[in-house]
Amino acid sequence: MLPQDLQPDKFFRYPPEARKLAADHIEALRRLPLAFAPLVLRELIVYDWKFPAERRDLERQFTYLASLDKAQFDALMAPFAGLRLPPSLESIDWVNSPGIFSEQLTSQLWATRQIDTFSSAAVDYVAKVAAFAPDPPLPTHRLAIVIIGRGAEKPADYALFRKIRRQGVYFPNVRAEDGVRGVLHVLDRRAQEQRQRFAHWYIDGGGALPVESEIVTKVSYDALTPARAALQARMKKTYDSGLGPEVFRTQLALMKPEEIGLNFGNDAVLNRFQLSLLTEGSGTQVFATTFVQWAAREGLRRAQPLTIVVRFAPRQREGSMNELLTEAQRKADLDFRGSLIDADMGAWYTYLNHQRLSGAEHANFAVWFEGHNELVAAGPKLEKGRQSSAPVELADLLDRLA
Repeated sequence: MLPQDLQPDKFFRYPPEARKLAADHIEALRRLPLAFAPLVLRELIVYDWKFPAERRDLERQFTYLASLDKAQFDALMAPFAGLRLPPSLESIDWVNSPGIFSEQLTSQLWATRQIDTFSSAAVDYVAKVAAFAPDPPLPTHRLAIVIIGRGAEKPADYALFRKIRRQGVYFPNVRAEDGVRGVLHVLDRRAQEQRQRFAHWYIDGGGALPVESEIVTKVSYDALTPARAALQARMKKTYDSGLGPEVFRTQLALMKPEEIGLNFGNDAVLNRFQLSLLTEGSGTQVFATTFVQWAAREGLRRAQPLTIVVRFAPRQREGSMNELLTEAQRKADLDFRGSLIDADMGAWYTYLNHQRLSGAEHANFAVWFEGHNELVAAGPKLEKGRQSSAPVELADLLDRLA
């Protein structure tokens, strides 16, 4: 089937809101070339479980496409329409399995050396959609705070914050009594001031500490222990059976949250997000630091929050696959030094992902070595690459950033 043959009843397997959106924009979907339509449907099919920011992005695409006349539309889609695709791609049920189609399309484009053409056209498309309807002004500046090194001592042979120091001010003499609570207090305060759903996040690599505001979205490695154990059991079974990663990848793509016990407060959006962390991230099922880094990346990319607090925790040591996949059934041997180094790099990646969001020129960022007196803060009012050795209270620094 080709996009031109689409009818509203083809979307009967989609969840209600996605089905309605498809019907409302059926004419635009029919005009899309085969190399592009399933990519839109890959986002549309999970519309009911998307964050508000993601919904706005998809709706903006449809509004943009509807605004184009025939000549403009055809010119925009010409690079996609010109791609050479094998007939086998048409036989895929790309309406109900757009993710599988996308994977096979990617392989085909690489094999036929058309990936550069596709990538260039995709970048151009995204830029034109963004220019058509820029993001609205934020109600306040964005703030990200990363806490690293829980339980670790500073290694003498490792330069902490070596990358992020160039982006802000390094404070080596921070007084931070009950510092984690102070950070969460700032999170609570900002959440109370701007009460949008999914606008304020707390991600913890261990057990999340309580926060006052019910509007804060909390994701923690420990809270997902039963779900991780269920998924690890499936992974071990697949690993032992020799079925291979391709089969298991398909199984993961079709998995539903309830299959591994994800049913937190009947929040379908958050449950789907947490499922994606465990099924789409590599190592998120077994390494706490990997889980936190991936959760921060996906939370920033998808929810585009105003505030995010990311707290790393020590991970287990590396081992054989069988050892790693039985982590939930035994006490893990924690690697504090390795976890600190992982978290330091994770903080840097979090900074980069934070800078990719709208309003980055006004955003503030901080990373603190938990239990110690070292912190780096970056923002438009802070000079880059500077060190301030004077004693300073963590609460005062946070107030300046908040």
